[in-house]
Amino acid sequence: MATLVLDNSALGTGPATRPEARLEARPDPDAVVNAALDPASDAAVMLRVAAGDEASFNFLVGKYHRAIIHFLFRMVRNEAVAEEMAQEVFLRVYRSRESYRAEAKFTTWLYRIATNLAVNHARDTKHERSAQTIYLDAPDEESGTTPDVADDEPSVEQKLMRDERMAAIRTHVMALPERQRMAVLMHKYQGMDYRQIGDVLKLSESATKSLLFRAYQTLRDKLKDFV
Repeated sequence: MATLVLDNSALGTGPATRPEARLEARPDPDAVVNAALDPASDAAVMLRVAAGDEASFNFLVGKYHRAIIHFLFRMVRNEAVAEEMAQEVFLRVYRSRESYRAEAKFTTWLYRIATNLAVNHARDTKHERSAQTIYLDAPDEESGTTPDVADDEPSVEQKLMRDERMAAIRTHVMALPERQRMAVLMHKYQGMDYRQIGDVLKLSESATKSLLFRAYQTLRDKLKDFV
């Protein structure tokens, strides 16, 4: 998947090398503001993409590609679909490069694009998700580890209890109302703070805190038998 995004034939881009940490001159009224940016920041790198520096685009893809796939996978529960959607996210970033403005963090803009795609996909495939299968013998995709089990080899009963708990968490997170689900995924799994989540969902920081409070309260109630 990564090679598809980075392939020259897909986007007409150059090799995925780290861009030079400089801000090229831009003949527009935002030039003064843009010059104040840290030249190594994602926003400055994206502005170089807008100015035609394709190596900078490949740098951003390489930096965020896996994180976007992981975020989308937790939404769609299908690796192939998540990879295709991640490809679309970065295609949209590239197509929108000339209209990009460094008014917010680059990651806020990036996750807003990914969130919108995930919401649209969820609505388009709502009838299909009722038949979704959860494989209880699969490792935890979030961490790749088994944090609820001691270092010693767990018993069959412990494994079953752990897998049942992980499946219940996934099921109840995915059953949350749309905005609550998005907020929990960004907060718990992407490590985004209230302000960042609010920027993506276009909510105030206090509204984001309230949204997450309601979401976590619902999860606590639903998962009380597993605590």
